[in-house]
Amino acid sequence: MMFVPIFQLCSTDSGVTALLGSGVDCRLYPFGEVPEPPVLPYAVWQRVTGLPENYLGDRPDAESHSIQIDVYANTATASREVADAIEYAIETQAQVASYRPEQRDLDTKLYRASFDVDWILNR
Repeated sequence: MMFVPIFQLCSTDSGVTALLGSGVDCRLYPFGEVPEPPVLPYAVWQRVTGLPENYLGDRPDAESHSIQIDVYANTATASREVADAIEYAIETQAQVASYRPEQRDLDTKLYRASFDVDWILNR
């Protein structure tokens, strides 16, 4: 099983780094790894589904992955700006499959922009 190179692409993209920081300080986290308290804005990603390209009599040569990306910020505008920057950074290697509803969390009052991406990785 492979993992999509979302962090590698985003942590070096000038549009994303202007909003989320760069390198190891980039605020793009795998699910469940957001530090407490979080620095805003930030984004999280998780694999929703994935599967190898299976063949009879041969090993898979590629895998498809669907990932969900959620961006959290103090304003709707900020969450949208970060989501747009991430989309731009990865769209040469992945395809946006859907945009999810925008929400405002009742407890934290943070705004969330969310979308799903389909990614095919060659083994």
